[in-house]
Amino acid sequence: MPDTAENLRARLDGGLVPAVPVTLDGAGRLHARAHDSYLRHMSEQPLAGVAVWAHTGRGLMLDRQTADVVLRDWRAALPGKVVVAGAGAPASASPAEATGRSVEMAERAARLGADAVLAYAPTWLCGRDERDRLIGEHHRRLAAVGLPLVLFYLYDEAGGISYPPAVLDELLSMPEVIGIKMATLDSVMTYQDVSRRLAERHPERLLITGEDRFLGYSLMRGARAALIGMGAACSRMQAELVRAAVEGDARRFLTLSRRADMLAEATFTRPLEGYIKRMLWVLVHQGVIPTDAANDPWGPELPREECEEVRRVVAALEAEGK
Repeated sequence: MPDTAENLRARLDGGLVPAVPVTLDGAGRLHARAHDSYLRHMSEQPLAGVAVWAHTGRGLMLDRQTADVVLRDWRAALPGKVVVAGAGAPASASPAEATGRSVEMAERAARLGADAVLAYAPTWLCGRDERDRLIGEHHRRLAAVGLPLVLFYLYDEAGGISYPPAVLDELLSMPEVIGIKMATLDSVMTYQDVSRRLAERHPERLLITGEDRFLGYSLMRGARAALIGMGAACSRMQAELVRAAVEGDARRFLTLSRRADMLAEATFTRPLEGYIKRMLWVLVHQGVIPTDAANDPWGPELPREECEEVRRVVAALEAEGK
C-alpha cells in the first residue's frame, strides 16, 4: 500500500533526493556493469531517496524495457528510501494524448514500486484555451493513480510552464501533494516569489529545491529538501549541506555551500543540456563508473576540455574533503 503524502513529507524533510542518470554504453544500451556499480555506490550515501525517470535520467526518452529495469533496480537497491518516478509526455505528444501518456507512466511507476510521482511540467498546455483549468485537471488525473505527488515548477523562460498564483494555490491544496520542486535556473526572483507564497499560504507543503546553481541560497529561502541532478554525484557533500541548512549549522553550511557552488559551476553551464554528461564525468572521475558508460545520446557534443575541467574540480573537492 502506498505511503501517505504526509509520511513521505516527513521522510524527505532534511534530505537529498538525487535525480539519477542512466549509465549507457556507446550504442545507447544500459551499461550493466556501470549500472550495478552506481547502484552500490549510491546505496552507501546518506540519501532520503532517488528520483528516476526525471530529466536527468532521460525518463521521457528511454525505451520501456530499460526504464522498467532502472526503476526496479533502484527500488531493490534502496529499501527503506523514497523512490520518486517522473511522469510526463515527450514534446512530440499531442495535447490530446499527453495527459493519458503521463498517467500511464505513473501507473507503471506504481506497479514497479515507486513511492511518489514527480509531475513533469505540462508544457503542451502553453497557449491553450482554458490552460489553467487543464493544468488542474492534469494533476488530478495523475493523483488518481494513487501515489503522492511532487509538483514541478519549471517556468516558461526555463522551458516549462508558469503557474499563476491561483493555480499554484489549487495544486498545493490537493491532499495528495507532498510539496513542490522549484527549478527556475537563472530566475532568483521567481524562486523568491514562490517560496514566499509557500511559506505564507502552504506551510504544510514541502519546498524542494531543484536549484543546482544556487543550491545554498535556495535552502536559505526555505527549502527543506533537494531533488537535483547535481546530487547524482558527490552526493554525501550535498546531503550534508541540506542537513546543515535545516539544523542551522551555519559554519558547516557555508563551507559546504561553497563546495556545491564549485561543482555546479563546472557542471551546470552552457549548453545546459550537457549537464547530464558532465555529471556522468564526475562519476567517472570519482571512480564509480568506467569512461565508456558516460554517454548521453540525447545531449550535445562537449569539448574534451570540459571533461578536464570537471576532473580538476572533482580533485579539488576530494582534496578539501580529506
